[in-house]
Amino acid sequence: MTARSDISRSHISRSHTARRTVLIAGASLAGPTLAYWLHRYGFSVTVVEKAHAPRGGGYPIDVRGTAVEVVRRMGILPRLRAAHIDTGRFTFLDADGAEVATLRPHAVAGSVEGQDLEVARGDLTAALYGTVRDDVELMFDDSVDRLDQHGHGVDVTFRSGEQRTFEVVVGADGMHSGTRKVLFGPEEQFHRYLGYGFAVFTMPNVLGLSRELMMWNTPGRSAALYATGDATDDLHAFLNFHQPEQPLHVVREGLRDPDAQRDLVARTYAGAGWAVPSIVDAMHRADDLFFDTAGQIRMPRWSSGRVALVGDAAYAPSFLTGQGSSLALVGAYMLARSLAVHGDPVEAFAAYERDTRGFVTMNQALVDKGGARLFPTTAEALERRNTMLRDLVAMPATTPQPAHSALALPEPAATA
Repeated sequence: MTARSDISRSHISRSHTARRTVLIAGASLAGPTLAYWLHRYGFSVTVVEKAHAPRGGGYPIDVRGTAVEVVRRMGILPRLRAAHIDTGRFTFLDADGAEVATLRPHAVAGSVEGQDLEVARGDLTAALYGTVRDDVELMFDDSVDRLDQHGHGVDVTFRSGEQRTFEVVVGADGMHSGTRKVLFGPEEQFHRYLGYGFAVFTMPNVLGLSRELMMWNTPGRSAALYATGDATDDLHAFLNFHQPEQPLHVVREGLRDPDAQRDLVARTYAGAGWAVPSIVDAMHRADDLFFDTAGQIRMPRWSSGRVALVGDAAYAPSFLTGQGSSLALVGAYMLARSLAVHGDPVEAFAAYERDTRGFVTMNQALVDKGGARLFPTTAEALERRNTMLRDLVAMPATTPQPAHSALALPEPAATA
């Protein structure tokens, strides 16, 4: 086989051939977590990733509740604690840029201060990658193109043209999963649109912010600047806006072009106050713009035969819940454990879904229990949101969100 990256396959021991073989599509969060635990349980693991290398950067993400125990058991909790973004405050602004309320971050997120984590996505990805890079086969710059199941395995044809057979295949390739499309069909049948479009990018720290977030709102529009570092470091900009529901394929096809994405955002924020004009100008110059619509993936089942899905590919909860990374970590742990306990993949996948779906459902439901409250679409809803924020300022403590810790993580499976 030919290496597709300077991160080669030379680490792989050929003695792995006698072990159960698993292909994991996706090397972001769920994929490396699953790979770590499967390797620990004695599986021979291959991870394929369409990107050229592990992805760095990205908007800060949360690791909360049950997911914190997953990273502790993986031995990377100290590293993540060292990388924790110690944000001092969230400040909410009205249409003119005047302060509505300033709060501690955990009061807004329902997280547990001192226990839950917020880290740069790249820091979490690097920590997870470090747990597997010497132990599993890594195929970068490739992806799954075709799956053919039979009694003893899955014949996989990769985009590169290479063909191989694995006992089990798992799609961990995100909300717009290609593996899911190959296995179950178009995304539209599983996508629940939540009524927002958003753009994320980095920009110069024009306001001199330091370890804080400032969010401006008018009905149906928000603009946030997140300083995860000091006043000299770049900002993470986040523009989130209400979009009337449209068929998903229309949105995707119409906004596949980055210029069309930028034009839509610029039109949406025309005439906005505060620092929004400078944020929109920075978006036009950004080379890391990420644009998408807010939505969830809801599937009646997460597997078919010898192929299963995990993380956002199976149950993306949307950024409105703040639980995407946590569901990916917990789901990967539970799936690996089920595969270790059950010799038959079909039985393993059934156990994984039985033991994990309730946790997923509770966290996806956060979007219906106020997950979108920070982004009101009407003047009345905005006033209610502002009243809620002012009330939080006066509260001496906050109650952690029960859904974050709703699953009691079982002990790892016994290993030989």
